Amino acid sequence: MSTTIIKTNFNFPGQLGVYHGKVREVYTLENDRLLMVATDRLSAFDVVMPKGIPYKGQILNQIATKMMKATEDLVPNWLIATPDPNVAIGVACEPFKVEMVIRGYMSGHAAREYKAGKRKLSGVEMPKGMKENDKFSQPIITPATKAEMGDHDEDISREDIIKRGIVSESEYLQLEDYTRKLFQRGSEIAEKRGLILVDTKYEFGKTKDGRILLIDEIHTPDSSRYFYAEGYEERQRKGEPQKQLSKEFVRQWLISEGFQGLEGQKVPFMSDAYIETVSERYIELYENITGETFVKADVSAIHQRIEKNVLTYLK
Repeated sequence: MSTTIIKTNFNFPGQLGVYHGKVREVYTLENDRLLMVATDRLSAFDVVMPKGIPYKGQILNQIATKMMKATEDLVPNWLIATPDPNVAIGVACEPFKVEMVIRGYMSGHAAREYKAGKRKLSGVEMPKGMKENDKFSQPIITPATKAEMGDHDEDISREDIIKRGIVSESEYLQLEDYTRKLFQRGSEIAEKRGLILVDTKYEFGKTKDGRILLIDEIHTPDSSRYFYAEGYEERQRKGEPQKQLSKEFVRQWLISEGFQGLEGQKVPFMSDAYIETVSERYIELYENITGETFVKADVSAIHQRIEKNVLTYLK
């Protein structure tokens, strides 16, 4: 089993604080900068799994970096540098406490809600007579409130976000505009690679001088769902499951083992062999979405590697 990075406890020059999220550790530095370490932790149903996934942090960080660069002409983002395969440094922002979820297809959470008889998601009407994985006539934005560690994100309507003062109306309209532009570009990138960007989420923050920036990760297997374009129509016609690249395969495995993050449920045992397959799936998505061969970073002394690379950059 490869060495994985589960937790960090760095003390960088000019460090002001650290926040341990579900899968990322965020270090606040002087001069309004943030340093984000993408760990190998795996979160599903808002629960962090006991074991890490080899190379997962590197994969997410590198895909997000590529996608930030591929969309920076459309939407300004927080990223300044990536001094290590698992590290991103960028502009410190106050995050908006909503996740901007956008769905081009009726899949995942939307499909589960639909099957349960609901026809509204985050205040948005879902058409009658749809099948799982059908395409919406237009992508729908179904925001969710950002949960603290261990809590579940909750669907919330545009009206409630504005009414509760979570985001002002003018800023929310800006977030929606950015979300649609990013999804359009992400869909075009995916199409060139023979994939369909099914749904995804974006997070935004505000700088001290009032600029709205795209933050966190984008178009990764943790934040997005992809289908293979080839055979999509035929599988829909036959009512077969879609061939997909996303974290959904982990969720489906957990559901089959009787776990959905509900109270009293125990996280099922993940064997080393199963974890290896999860790592391979993440690498598969990296190579499919970027069109590049994944190069595994040296993980023999991963904490020391990160520290050395960051210190070199900060100098």
